[in-house]
Amino acid sequence: MVVPFGRRRVAGVVLAVNVASDWPVAQLKPIEQVDRRAPPVPAEVLGLATFAADYYRANLGEVLLPALPPALRGIKQWRMPKSVNKRGDTGNATDPGAPRSGSSDKYPSNGAGRGATEGGSGASSLTSVDCHPRPGSGPDLPTLTAEQSAALGALAPRLGAGFSTTLLHGVTGSGKTEVYLRLLAEVLVAGGQALVLVPEINLVPQMLARVRERFPHVIAVPQHSALADGERLAAWLAAQQGDARVVVGTRLAVFAPLPHLALVIVDEEHDASYKQQDGPRIHARDLALYRAQQREVPVVLGSATPSLETWARAEAGAIERVSLRQRARAAALPRLELVDLRRGVVAPGISARLLDALRARLARGEQSLVFINRRGYSPTLRCNCGWLADCRRCSAHLVLHRQPRSLRCHHCGAEHVIPKACPDCGNLDLQPVGQATQRIETLLADLLPGARIARVDRDAVRRREDWPQLLADIEARRIDVLVGTQMLSKGHDFPGITLVGVVDADGALYASDFRAPERLFAQLLQVAGRAGRGESPGEVLVQTRLPEHPLFESLLQADYQGFAAEQLAERRAAGLPPFAHLAMVRAEAASDEPCERFLDAVAHTARDFATAGRQKAQRGALQVFDAVPAGMQRVAGQHRWQLMIQSTQRPALRALLAALAPRLPELAARAVRWAIDVDPQLID
Repeated sequence: MVVPFGRRRVAGVVLAVNVASDWPVAQLKPIEQVDRRAPPVPAEVLGLATFAADYYRANLGEVLLPALPPALRGIKQWRMPKSVNKRGDTGNATDPGAPRSGSSDKYPSNGAGRGATEGGSGASSLTSVDCHPRPGSGPDLPTLTAEQSAALGALAPRLGAGFSTTLLHGVTGSGKTEVYLRLLAEVLVAGGQALVLVPEINLVPQMLARVRERFPHVIAVPQHSALADGERLAAWLAAQQGDARVVVGTRLAVFAPLPHLALVIVDEEHDASYKQQDGPRIHARDLALYRAQQREVPVVLGSATPSLETWARAEAGAIERVSLRQRARAAALPRLELVDLRRGVVAPGISARLLDALRARLARGEQSLVFINRRGYSPTLRCNCGWLADCRRCSAHLVLHRQPRSLRCHHCGAEHVIPKACPDCGNLDLQPVGQATQRIETLLADLLPGARIARVDRDAVRRREDWPQLLADIEARRIDVLVGTQMLSKGHDFPGITLVGVVDADGALYASDFRAPERLFAQLLQVAGRAGRGESPGEVLVQTRLPEHPLFESLLQADYQGFAAEQLAERRAAGLPPFAHLAMVRAEAASDEPCERFLDAVAHTARDFATAGRQKAQRGALQVFDAVPAGMQRVAGQHRWQLMIQSTQRPALRALLAALAPRLPELAARAVRWAIDVDPQLID
C-alpha cells in the first residue's frame, strides 16, 4: 500500500485490519493506494520477522521491508512477471523506468515443479520430480567416500522427521557440498523446497551453478541484495508460488517465501557475514534455526571451522555432529609450514622461502595464491618526522592506493591527493607503511617476470561480470599467481592451485575483540584449504613474526578441535559467549559528550531494572558495564561509544532489554543515534 508520511509518500505493508487506534479518527490519514496484485506476505515469513524484531529489539518494519523485493516496497508501478524459467536468474518485473531493472528474458515455466496457484494466496501443490541424472541430461554422480556415505546415512533419515539441527563438520575439500546435493535430491523427489544460505554474494553463483548442474529440470533461484530489481522480484515470486524449488542466497534469503520448505542448509555457518552490522542487527544463521523450528524441518550447519557457539552445543550433545575428516579426492590435506618473517625477507612482506616456492610452481605450470586480507597499496603513508596520513573524519589512517593514485579512507570513503611533501616538515621522502594487495602484486610482478598475476579484491572485481570472468580465467589456467583477500579464502574449488602463501598472519593477534583468534584461525584454515584440491599435493606457507604462538601450533596440525577446546576454556574462565550472553547499546554523535551522557543514563537505568522488582531473582545473572569509547572511536565525523550488558541467563538479558528499550528514546538527546546489538559479533 502507499501512505502519506509527512511530506512524502511511502510504501507499507498491511499487518492487520479492524484494529482500534490510540489516535482520534479525525487525526488519521487515509491510505492512498492498495496494490492488490502483490501477494500477501506469508504468515511464516511475518512470524519470522516478528520474532527477529522482538529478539533483536528492532522495529518490525526495519526487519520486514528490507526482506521484500524493492519492487514490492516502492511506490512506483511494477509489472507482475508472467512466468519463471528453469534458470531463475533473469527477469524484468519493473517498468522500464524503474531503477536497476533486469533483462527482459522472461521465465517460461518448465512444469517440473509448478503447481496451480489460486487467489494469489501463494499456496501451490508441488509435484515430485526426477532429480537423478539421465544420459545427456545431467552429470554422472560422483562416488561417495565412506565418510560421505556415513554422513548421508545420518542426515537423510531426518528429512520429514521434524525439526533437528546437525553440524556437518568437514575439512576443506571433504565434499560437504556433495552431501548437500544428495540431501536436496531427497527433498526434491518428495516434492519439497529447500533453502541454502551462503555468507557472501560472490559465493551464490558457484553454489547455484552446482545445484543447477545436478538438477537441470528444477528451478533454482538466487536471493541477495545485488540482484537487479526485476530479477529479485521474479525469483521471490517463483519461490512464493512454489515454482522455484531451491533458493540460494545470502542472509536476506532467510526470509524467502517457501510454502513447501523441507530443508534448510547454512554453509560456512561460522562466517561473521551472517550477522548484519547496520540496521536491525539480525544473525541469519540463528534466524535460519528459528525458521526450521517454525516449519519443523531439519537444518544442516556446515563448516570446516564451526563457530565456538555451535561447537560447544555439539560438544554438550545439544545438537548432533557429523564429521568428514578426509578430503573427498585422492589428494591429501596440504602441508602447512610456518615461515619466520624475522629473517630471510627479500622484499617487504615476501620471504625467500615463499619466493622460491612461487618460482617452483611457475616452473611446473601450477597455480599459486598469495593471501593478504588488506586492499590498497599500503595501510598508510608516513614521514620520518612522525607524520602519518590520517583521516580527518575517522580514527583511522588513510590507505595508499596506486590504481588510481590516491589516499582513501576505507571507513568513510574520503579520498585525497597524495601529498608531494610532508605537511608537517616538508620532507619529500614519504614512505608507504606495510603491505596490501596492490603492493604485493607490484612486488611479485618484479620478482616473477613473465608470470601472469591477477589481483582479486573489491577494487579489482567491481562489475557484475568481473567475477565470472575471473573464475573462468582461473579454471582455464590463464592466471599463474592470484593475489587476493578473503574473497578467495572460502567456498571456491580451484584444482590448479598447489601453493598458498599467507603474507601477514599476525595482525588479528593484536585485536581487542575476544573473537579475533577464532576468526583468524578460521580464515587461515579456510585459505589453506584452497591448496592441493586437485591431483597435485598442496603446500601452505604462513608467514609470521610469532611462530611460537599457540594458535599457529594448532594450525600446523589442522587441529580445530584442540584450538576450540583451548578457546572455550578461556571463554568459560572469562565469562564470555557461549558461557554468557551479551548485548551492546551503541551510540554515536558529533562529539563524545552526548554519547557518554546518554550511555551513562542507560547504564543507570539498566542497573535499576536489574536489581528491582521482577529482576530480583535474577540479579546475579546480569552485569552492566560502564560506557566506553568504541575501538574505532570516530567514523565519518561521528563519535562512537558502547555499553555492554552481560548475563549468564538469556531470559534475564531479554527481560532487561524488553524493559530498557522503550526508555532509550527519551534518554537519548536528539543529536544521539543509538542501536541495540544483541549477540554482537564485533566488540570494538
